[in-house]
Amino acid sequence: MGKIDQAIGIIAALGYPKAQQNERSALALLALIQLKERGSWKSLKAPRLGVRAILDFCRNDYSRPYAENSRESFRKETLHQFVAGGLALQNPDQPDRAPNSPKWCYQIAPDAKLLLETYGTSEWKPSLNAYLANVATLSERYAAAREMEMTPCRLPGGKVLKLAPGPHGELIRDIVEQFAPRFVPGSRLLYVGDTGNKSIVFDEAGFAQTGVTLHGRGKLPDAVFLDEKRNWLVLVESVTSVGPMDGKRHAELMSLFAKSTAGLVFVTAFPNRGMMARFLGDLAWETEVWCASDPTHMIHFNGDRFLGPH
Repeated sequence: MGKIDQAIGIIAALGYPKAQQNERSALALLALIQLKERGSWKSLKAPRLGVRAILDFCRNDYSRPYAENSRESFRKETLHQFVAGGLALQNPDQPDRAPNSPKWCYQIAPDAKLLLETYGTSEWKPSLNAYLANVATLSERYAAAREMEMTPCRLPGGKVLKLAPGPHGELIRDIVEQFAPRFVPGSRLLYVGDTGNKSIVFDEAGFAQTGVTLHGRGKLPDAVFLDEKRNWLVLVESVTSVGPMDGKRHAELMSLFAKSTAGLVFVTAFPNRGMMARFLGDLAWETEVWCASDPTHMIHFNGDRFLGPH
């Protein structure tokens, strides 16, 4: 039996549903432990890998050249489930990493690696039983730890969102709690994305009200507000490490919201002016800048008007 079939059997033994008992998930697992066809289960590795590196492993070591558009399938239909089940860790080196960061990565969980190194030996079945008895506890413990670290974000109506811990979640909180009441008061929050849960607020009806139909949410900015009085859609990117509203991103959003009947306002939010200075040369014209450190002011990258759609 080849390594792919062995990996599928392991995924099934770990209790993952049929949707993950396939070649894609098997190859993702083999990539996370860097196990080649002629390699040994007794000596596994645990590198931190992005989806691109996983696809490269599939192509180079198993002659499975997955297309570039397979990235989302790996991420949403395999790796997300591995993380939820405790088989893999997500950004173990920096849990608050921005979702659009090129450093986004996955790593086999230490307990899972120890288990897999017993595969094919007399220790496999007792180790598997012990792991399965403990994995729920591990998942609950990881979930409880994440829950304790979450950043609370209070919406105007009183509902509290729980954002991922760290600078990115804190800045999104500031956008909702500090930016919006000052510059788009009374606006309707249509979308909030977060590292821990890519779309924790998604008002599909609100987007439809402006003539916008979205197929997937991967290209949305971090926050979207609808100012119904002024008929504006305010698109906000939260920048703590990467991803300002540069010319390329401005063009992407113009295309994504091309059918909007509301005027488009483009905003880049930074935690402070020091962070803004790092990206000053990248910021597109006809966009706005807001810094959480100076919440009552905005910087306008335009010459003919103040905050508003162009």
